[in-house]
Amino acid sequence: MSFNHAQFIWSAADILRGTYKQHQYGDVILPFTVLSRLDSVLAPTKAKVLGVLGDGEWDPEPPAAMLRARAGHDFSFHNRSRHDLKSLQGDPDNLEENLRDYVNSFSQNVREIFEKYAFEDRIIELAQHDLLLQVLQHFAKVDLHPKVVSNEKMGHIFEELIRKFAEASNETAGEHFTPRDVIDLMVTLLLAHAPDLGKDHVAREIYETFIARGIQTRANCDLAA
Repeated sequence: MSFNHAQFIWSAADILRGTYKQHQYGDVILPFTVLSRLDSVLAPTKAKVLGVLGDGEWDPEPPAAMLRARAGHDFSFHNRSRHDLKSLQGDPDNLEENLRDYVNSFSQNVREIFEKYAFEDRIIELAQHDLLLQVLQHFAKVDLHPKVVSNEKMGHIFEELIRKFAEASNETAGEHFTPRDVIDLMVTLLLAHAPDLGKDHVAREIYETFIARGIQTRANCDLAA
């Protein structure tokens, strides 16, 4: 039987129960899922990146091209902390401070994600209720490395988590993301009348209009062959 990543990740709710309300579970579980994925993605190049960066100060950030050339780091984001999710567990007395430092050591494009999640507030709350180490240990057990969990599978996992979050909040998952069957229909309709999309370097734009919480929103995405 294959491992159910989404089910395991959501079981962190057992740790939160009694301290957080059901509709608040996602506020903790979703950003920790993102953190776990990023931690796994960066793991293979972490040592080389740290070796290249040394103890120097970079203003504002080290050039991505330099990291690619000298550390074989091909990602658009990085982390300058010597910590990772597993090493953070080794110093429980300073866990709150070290985890905040770890998150703040990401490149700006990733820090913005955690700022939108108000993740620092979640860290403080969990520490105040003596839950931070338990939650961290839970997420350190799941392997979200791309060799284990592909980008496509990671997308499915995150959608399943959002669905569970929506159910706990008495909302519908469609309020948070476009259902996959709707995406399939959009692509099918587009391909049916655009055979040239089978050629290289051909792109089309899709405009999707949907209603979310009473606000009409237009989403624009590119579909390329």
